Amino acid sequence: MAFFTGEYDCKLDAKGRMVLPAKIKNSLPEGSGDELVVRRGFEPCLVLYPMLEYKKIFSKIAGLNEFNAEYRNLQRNFFRGNAIVELDSAGRILIPKNMMAFAGLEKESIVVGMGNRVEIWDASKYDDFLIKDQKEFSDLAEKHLFES
Repeated sequence: MAFFTGEYDCKLDAKGRMVLPAKIKNSLPEGSGDELVVRRGFEPCLVLYPMLEYKKIFSKIAGLNEFNAEYRNLQRNFFRGNAIVELDSAGRILIPKNMMAFAGLEKESIVVGMGNRVEIWDASKYDDFLIKDQKEFSDLAEKHLFES
């Protein structure tokens, strides 16, 4: 199982290639190969999964009843924003242009380990989605981690 954590400053080159931080690369599950899946996030970021982790989500989404309109809408919107990318010999991934546009990625980016996945943010937008008030953060943690 993958375990990604931490924040890393990264740069994209003019072609949209980004070197994955060594700690992220080293946390890829053994036997996962060089294929990763990148998808549009629910926020203006990209989400990167090792293939093994993505297949778990794929099974859940693909397994929804296609005769239910709400499920079809979820499937359509989920699958339209996915692409398979490969790590090259230099440890880079090539992010598709349409995905870069979706997330507003230019040169400076932040890569965030999120447990089983990695988020890729434009550096100028990332802070807008962080909790600034530590009490709010504490209350949220208590609400979701220690409910009785």
